[in-house]
Amino acid sequence: MVDLIMNDILGTPAILVGLFALIGLLVQRKNSGDVVSGTLKTILGFVILGAGAGVLVQSLDKFSSMFNEAFSVGGVIPNNEAIVALAQESFGTETAMIMLFGMVVNILLARFTPFKYIFLTGHHTMFMACMIAVILKTGGLSGVSMVIIGSIILGSLMVLFPAMLQPYTRKVTGSDDFAIGHFGSIGYFVSAAVGKMVGKGSKSTEEIKVPKSLGFLRDTSVSVSLTMVILFFIVAGFAGSSYIESELSEGQNFLVFAFMQGLTFAAGVYIILAGVRMLLGEIVPAFKGIADKVVPNAKPALDCPAVFPFASNAVIIGFLSSFVAGLICMAFLPLLGLKVIVPGLVPHFFTGAAAGVFGNATGGRKGAIIGSMANGVMISFLPALLLPVLGSLGFEGTTFGDTDFGVVGIILGNLIRLIQSNILVVLVILGILALLFWIGWKSKANDNKNNTEAA
Repeated sequence: MVDLIMNDILGTPAILVGLFALIGLLVQRKNSGDVVSGTLKTILGFVILGAGAGVLVQSLDKFSSMFNEAFSVGGVIPNNEAIVALAQESFGTETAMIMLFGMVVNILLARFTPFKYIFLTGHHTMFMACMIAVILKTGGLSGVSMVIIGSIILGSLMVLFPAMLQPYTRKVTGSDDFAIGHFGSIGYFVSAAVGKMVGKGSKSTEEIKVPKSLGFLRDTSVSVSLTMVILFFIVAGFAGSSYIESELSEGQNFLVFAFMQGLTFAAGVYIILAGVRMLLGEIVPAFKGIADKVVPNAKPALDCPAVFPFASNAVIIGFLSSFVAGLICMAFLPLLGLKVIVPGLVPHFFTGAAAGVFGNATGGRKGAIIGSMANGVMISFLPALLLPVLGSLGFEGTTFGDTDFGVVGIILGNLIRLIQSNILVVLVILGILALLFWIGWKSKANDNKNNTEAA
């Protein structure tokens, strides 16, 4: 019975997250129908997410083979879903435990510190929990101690990053109603800072009339399909028909194969988004219901598309600018001895678009373009620098895409590698987090003072 509970029930991440939703719904005294429906949909969303990641991984494997044949370099497309899918088999339980207890730490920090942010982007919580679990466990931490320190790290990031970005989020939205809870925050922060430096006197992107012919780019499925099909066509052309038809497509015409693989990638993204929507549609209300009872005046920290409606033109400009920067970086990465990072449409679309919105808020058109290009450079170089860390952990050839994963992963992975003592590692990590909270506390106090004086 103990083995059944610990290994088969708690050891299955989907069921573990479902149990959390079940507890949240019961605490809120939902009726039996809502409890059953919410619990099952949470588990089903997790399963769909994994299935979509599987489809996406297959397409990425084909693309990597074509890219390596075409250019004789190890090209990697950063994708959070793909690496998490690979890690779940070995680190699924640890990921789920750190995710759930990290959410608890988030609530406690929001309750007892000035940072009143409840991080509601569930899939990014899971992605960060996975990366933390992989690095800590492979570094020698295990059991309760690993879950505790991992949860403290995750919960701290869940309030610190929204707090860091909030002054710029207020500038974007014109209110203080919500924050951004997305682990691309460093990229958005840099974009806003760059926009502030270069965009003096630049008009807003929203004064531009975008042709209706480009409106399709706002449909994620269409833009993902089109971009990936074009990318597959280009790489297929360089790889050659003979290689593709003999090694990859089982005789299918290489252009038809490239076309279908581009659409398969887009289908994987669509399935993943469907799973995420179902998962978040149930787990977030269960989690928020508990949080509202514990944290008065809490602000929801939402996914990055929450800012898209505030500058729709900047969304398209930011995406394209970030993607162009990623293409340019492909030429420079090998010169620095780094692996080629092929611009992934998913990170460049979501983080590039959000970076464009933040850059526009502080620097108009110039800020949107240059700020989002800065984001594109970061999500090209940071994944390349993170690859050696993940490679040493057994995940060579795949990496996380967004800026915060790169920064946190590089710091945490190198701390584990350089400091042999687990106790010392824990103390250093706690010291860094304490310093960040102190800096954030002082910055928030100054920000509140400036707002009071302005009023």
